[in-house]
Amino acid sequence: MKKRSGREKPSTRWIYRGLSGLVRLLARIPFPVSQKLGRRMGGLFACIPLKRPRVAVENLLASFGPALSRPEAERLYRRLMGHFGAMLFELPHIFTMTERSLSRYVTFDHPERMEQALAKGKGCFILTAHFGNWELMSAAACLRYAPNAAVVARPMDFPPVERLFTDLRTRFGTEVIPKDHGMRRIMRVLRENRPIGILLDQNVDWYAGVFVPFMGRPACTNKGLALMALKTGAPVVPIYALREADGRYRVVFEEEVRLCVTGDKTRDVEENTRIFTEIIESWVRRHPEQWFWFHRRWKTRPFCPLPGAAFPPAGGAPSDTFAAAPGGCSGKGPPGGAAACASTVDAATVCTDGANVPTLSPIGGPA
Repeated sequence: MKKRSGREKPSTRWIYRGLSGLVRLLARIPFPVSQKLGRRMGGLFACIPLKRPRVAVENLLASFGPALSRPEAERLYRRLMGHFGAMLFELPHIFTMTERSLSRYVTFDHPERMEQALAKGKGCFILTAHFGNWELMSAAACLRYAPNAAVVARPMDFPPVERLFTDLRTRFGTEVIPKDHGMRRIMRVLRENRPIGILLDQNVDWYAGVFVPFMGRPACTNKGLALMALKTGAPVVPIYALREADGRYRVVFEEEVRLCVTGDKTRDVEENTRIFTEIIESWVRRHPEQWFWFHRRWKTRPFCPLPGAAFPPAGGAPSDTFAAAPGGCSGKGPPGGAAACASTVDAATVCTDGANVPTLSPIGGPA
């Protein structure tokens, strides 16, 4: 994590102090009351036609297809806004959470699975997603089971909010590793036999990922976790937090993932990334109202039309009508302008070559 400069702007310092004071004031509101206030606020925001939140409705319709009508998607969107409104008001309680009060917020299922993974002495990757309340889950798991854990996070663009979230994430001793240039620190965490959390449900540019199916559509998914797990042999344990009817979260530790190891690096990276993504999809399909549908998960495409070419009709188009633009739809091509990401298989082949140090998905808010 970058050190904060001693020449911090006074305005930044005062904004941070104001936000910090407000958050600690909200932490004094009883947890159930906070959740009700958050759901009400989320419901109000659902009625405002904001562009970015409305991305969620289109994502829902595209992912569930004919199984979900637009009125049903609108109702699900309102539930989604209520969930994340409640989550926003839940976060301040991390500052008042203690070992004695932990049971007010969470319960744990099969935490021994992480302990068994760490018993192998190679560290442990925690596979998770922007699902349920991932910040509360991280804090609770660190408080109870892993005070020496680490998480990978993208620094936020607004310095006062970045400082506030750093305070929140490090409250119980968690080390925050920046997404960029964090490889040495990640390797050190594994050598020290500590768990490290990585969220793997965000879109990345073609050179940082491979295309695998997610909710019925090809999604460019970060290949960093697969590369590091294959290289180090560190176990991968999926963990998610599910909101229950009583308002608490059930933190579920799933069984260690059995990695696919064939000796073909390209194939293994793609297959294991697919396995990780299938696990996340299983959570989302069971409880779609608790996943972060606001993110443009399918922004990077495995192909782009040639300049002047029209999109193919529903029945398809001749194969020579389309070709991959350099870098797919992200617009960033490989050296020399070679075509990339012409298909799911080609994307995996191109994207797993020439990137020795992968970038990792952040734990911070999605882009």
